[in-house]
Amino acid sequence: MSEQQRIRVMVVDDHPMWRDAVARDLSEAGFDVVATAGDGEQAVRRAQAAAPDVLVLDLNLPAKPGVRVCKELVAADPALRVLVLSASGEHADVLEAVKSGATGYLLKSASTAELIDAVRRTAVGDPVFTPGLAGLVLGEYRRLAGEPASGAGADESKAPRLTERETEVLRLVAKGLSYKQIAERLVISHRTVQNHVQNTLGKLQLHNRVELVRYAIERGLDDA
Repeated sequence: MSEQQRIRVMVVDDHPMWRDAVARDLSEAGFDVVATAGDGEQAVRRAQAAAPDVLVLDLNLPAKPGVRVCKELVAADPALRVLVLSASGEHADVLEAVKSGATGYLLKSASTAELIDAVRRTAVGDPVFTPGLAGLVLGEYRRLAGEPASGAGADESKAPRLTERETEVLRLVAKGLSYKQIAERLVISHRTVQNHVQNTLGKLQLHNRVELVRYAIERGLDDA
């Protein structure tokens, strides 16, 4: 996304004062707040009409829970990035949000500066988690990867062939590095890293970075 192109954001929360404050803070930071919503049904309708780049989403919503909103909207538009902004740091809530397609998870105790940084990073596909939660998510993927999958290995020879550089980028993604850190490590541009990730997603028929991390961990790339 170019520097000139303003990031389109939608804010979903059932508390009007909190919702308005977040929308105002993001607007003042230079984001284009294209819509807000106060319940799950309204969120789905307005998001489909407004087409935001990033959805800042609370989980505890009337009419339809946040995880259901996330799942429906990401299924309809895999390019949508969802940043959950929740009062709950419960592990079950975090994992459910990530499995429903959320790119990141931030607690409402975060500062305005942390929120602004999180929305910027979410827009380019970086996973953003409140400290302590990233390890939880990676740990869960490692646990899932350790479970035997039906037919695993049978189709390994049919797996899409990645280039050496794509595999290198994938390995660093699995280790939890941001695109910026990967670019610095490999001495390439941020845009080149994004291109490699997008190409890899296409080859593997995956929808987002969360799925990519799980794919890499299942193949042990995070330990390589």
